[in-house]
Formats: sequence, structure tokens, C-alpha cells
Amino acid sequence: MSTSPDSQVRTDFSALDPVFTEFSGVQGGLITILQKAQDVYGWLSRETLEHIASRTGVKPAKVYGVATFYAQFRLKPVGRYLIMLCKGTACHVNGSNAIEDAVTRALGIRDGETSADGMFTLNDVACLGCCSLAPVMMVRGSAGEETFGGLTPDRVQVILKEIAARDITEVPA
Repeated sequence: MSTSPDSQVRTDFSALDPVFTEFSGVQGGLITILQKAQDVYGWLSRETLEHIASRTGVKPAKVYGVATFYAQFRLKPVGRYLIMLCKGTACHVNGSNAIEDAVTRALGIRDGETSADGMFTLNDVACLGCCSLAPVMMVRGSAGEETFGGLTPDRVQVILKEIAARDITEVPA
């Protein structure tokens, strides 16, 4: 079996130490630990899941089972910007399918995919809780989350171009 240089890189899990301390022995704490790990690393790698199993004493199969059961968990890396497109009832009746088509045309990705440049990932979500803004999408980046409502396909194109342009100007020297 060959190993690539990438497979020899080990993740620093020290950022999770306070989480393990806080939830040590807490019944039902696994989901929260997985959420915190995903917040820190952006996704849940196999190495992360194995580390969580090791630190919690939960069997790796159970940790993986929980991570794959809940749609909130990502087992693949995401782009620098995670687009969460609401597909709830209010957004659906107000045109979220047309908004998704506009994102797909602009970025060449569908639900669950990441753009070739690694900049954007699209995730359809059941509801963002912003029904009065329907159709709506939230974009999560390193600077936080932005919510965009009252979307039209043309406005989506403009928003994505602005985010991409902003990303270019914010890259550290």
C-alpha cells in the first residue's frame, strides 16, 4: 500500500480538547462533539471521526453511523464559501428551484458539490427560518454568515460575483 504525502499529514486535534473536557461522560454528547468538530475543521474527516471515537470511547462504527445519519454533518471538505439554499415550503413556492438553477449555471455545481476552484459549496437545506425573505440563501465564509433574501436568478449572479471578487481582495499577503 502506498502512501501519499498528504496521508502523512496529521490533523492537530488540540482545538477539540475543551469540547472533550466539557462533554466527558455526558450522555448524548456525541452529536454536540461532532458539531463542534465540524465547526472547527469545516467537515468531518475519517481521521477526525476516529479521533472522536478514541477520545469518547464510542465505537468508531457508531460515531460514523451518527455522522452519516444526520444531514447536518459533512464528510467531504467544503469550499471557502458554503451556500445554504433554503428549500422549505415558503422558499419553494417563491422560486427556490430557479435560484438553485442560477447557482448551478453560475458555478457549475449542484447540491452537495464544490466548485472546481474550491471556492463554493452548495447545500440545499430544509429551512433557514427566514420565511419572510423567501426565497433565501445563507452564505457562510471565514468572516461569518450572510443572509440574502428576496432572491431572483439575476440577483444570485450578482451576489456570487461580488463574493468571488471580495474573496480575491481579502486574500492575505
